[in-house]
Amino acid sequence: MKAVTWHGKRDVRVEEVPDPAIKEPTDAIVRITSTAICGSDLHLYEVLGPFLGEGDVLGHEPMGVVEEVGADVTHISPGDRVVIPFNISCGHCAMCDRKLYAQCETTQVREQGTGGALFGYTKLYGQVPGGQAEYLRVPQAHFGPIKVPEGTPDERYLYLSDVLPTAWQAVDFAEIPEGGSVTVLGLGPIGQMSARIARHLGYRAIGVDLVPERLEMARRHGVETVDGARTKDVPEAIRDLTDGRGTDSVIDAVGMEAHGSPFGKLAQTMAGLMPDRAAAPLMSKMGVDRLAALNLAIEIVRRGGTISLSGVYGGMADPLPMLQMFDKGITLRMGQAHVKRWIDDLLPLVADDADPLGVADLATHRLPLAEAPHGYEIFQKKQDGAIKVVLEP
Repeated sequence: MKAVTWHGKRDVRVEEVPDPAIKEPTDAIVRITSTAICGSDLHLYEVLGPFLGEGDVLGHEPMGVVEEVGADVTHISPGDRVVIPFNISCGHCAMCDRKLYAQCETTQVREQGTGGALFGYTKLYGQVPGGQAEYLRVPQAHFGPIKVPEGTPDERYLYLSDVLPTAWQAVDFAEIPEGGSVTVLGLGPIGQMSARIARHLGYRAIGVDLVPERLEMARRHGVETVDGARTKDVPEAIRDLTDGRGTDSVIDAVGMEAHGSPFGKLAQTMAGLMPDRAAAPLMSKMGVDRLAALNLAIEIVRRGGTISLSGVYGGMADPLPMLQMFDKGITLRMGQAHVKRWIDDLLPLVADDADPLGVADLATHRLPLAEAPHGYEIFQKKQDGAIKVVLEP
C-alpha cells in the first residue's frame, strides 16, 4: 500500500510500505477514505525528528471502512464506516475506567515514561504506524473505532478523530464560568473549533492569531478577533475588551513552536542539527519549547482564571514565571485529549444538518494522498490560505 513516511526534517514522502495485517484478536484493518494533516504532525515535520525512525508512517486523524476484524472485536464488522480516535486505549483499565483514555494503562509506553500509545506519533508514543495511508491496522479495536452513519460526507465525521474532541476538552478544561469569556491563542484547526465550541456553549470567545485567513475564518463564526501582527500589546488589547481584567480563561492552541520565542527557536534548531542519538536525550532533559504563547496566556488571563493547554509542548525543563502564576492564582490544565470521553457530546452536533459547529467550513485543501508532501509544506509555511489539509487515499 501507499503511505506517508518520514525521512527527515521537512522531508515526508509517499512510498510503498507493507500492507497491515491482523496481529491480535483485538485488531481491525480499516481502508482509509479520508485522513488529515494535524498541527501536531508539523512538530514531527519540523522539531521532533530525534524521536522518529526513517520510514515511520505518519498521521493520526483517519476514518474509513472496516475490512477485517479480530476474533475479539464485536461492535464493528467488515463494511462498517468508522472514525479512529488518535489515542489507542483499551476501555477497561483503571485509567480508562476514569475516562482518562489518553493515559490507558494497557497501551502506556512505559519505556519512555509516557501515556497511552498514539497513531503515527514517534517513539515517545509507541511508534505505531499512522493513518496517512491506504490501510491502517487498529489495535484495541474492540473499543476505539467509532461507528458513523453511511451517506454523508467524510468531513462531517472525520474531525471526531482529534480536532473536535481536543477542542471540546480544551473548552471543558478552561472552566469558563457561566456567561464568561475565553481568549483562544492560535486559530489553526484546534483554535478555530475551540472558539466555535465556546460560542456554541454560550461563552464570549476572542481569538488571537497573526494570519489574516485564520482571523477571517474565525470572524465568520462569530468570534471576536485580535490581530497579533498589528496589535502592539495583545494582553492590553484583551484587557481593554474585558473591563481591564482579562478573560476568565485562556486556551493555548499554539504550543511548542510559537512565534516570538528566539531562545526556544534556537534550542530547537540546535537540537535539529545534532545526531538523533544525541538530540533525543538532550530534548528529554532541557527546555526546547518556544513559550511565547504560554507566557501570553499568563499575561492575558484574569486573576483567579484558568489556562487550558491544548497545544503540544515537548520540553522537560522549560522556564515558567512561577511568581506571576502564583500571584495571579492561575489554574493550569492540560493533556492529550481523551477522545472517546467527549464523543457523546459531539456526535449529535456533528450529525445535525444545521452544522452548528461549522465542520463544513474548516478544510481549506483536499488533496490526494500522493500530494501529501505539498500539503505538509503549505500547512507548515501557512501558504495558499492553508488552515486544514485533508488527504484522500
